[in-house]
Amino acid sequence: MSTIHAVILAGGRGSRLGAVRKADLLIDGQRLLDRVAARFSGISGKFLLSIGRYGEIALPAGAVALADAENESQGPLAGIAAAAQHLAAFGRPDDLLISVAVDTPFLPADYVARLAAISGVAGYARFGEIFYPTNAAWRLGPLREALARHPGNAGPRALLRDMAAAPVQWSGTGPDPFANLNSFADLLALQRRARELSLRG
Repeated sequence: MSTIHAVILAGGRGSRLGAVRKADLLIDGQRLLDRVAARFSGISGKFLLSIGRYGEIALPAGAVALADAENESQGPLAGIAAAAQHLAAFGRPDDLLISVAVDTPFLPADYVARLAAISGVAGYARFGEIFYPTNAAWRLGPLREALARHPGNAGPRALLRDMAAAPVQWSGTGPDPFANLNSFADLLALQRRARELSLRG
């Protein structure tokens, strides 16, 4: 049985938000980082947090902070690469690494279970026609091989294509569970959504 490892990608600069660390932003009084981390409680393997070039951060329980690989131009792929490098000492080739962007406050409750069930070497989250390349599952052996083939400024999309990744579809009548935060308008919309959910609950 494969071990499930996880990495939250929290190393972005948040440039469109005034260079703030997204992980520390609050949605309905809770840090983005803590909202996302809650979906990974009970995983069997390592729980990693990619912090890029940021300094210290208050870590969720059980998490290990990783600085990104040297090539910062890779963006979120640098965090995935750093996790793969860290897991070289712990993970087996058929183990899975599940990645997620930190700015995904409404991550589905079945996120880990559904990505962990992929039969191939990689899979990625999809909602309707929207493709989320940072929210994905990667089998460690093939991931390391693909990373070696993609130096420089490659991104997660290129890696997923290389690995013939399969989509894992979430769909329904509700709002996008992978809606993320890139602007102040997004922040306000996500805050409204969280308040509406609190009132219903």
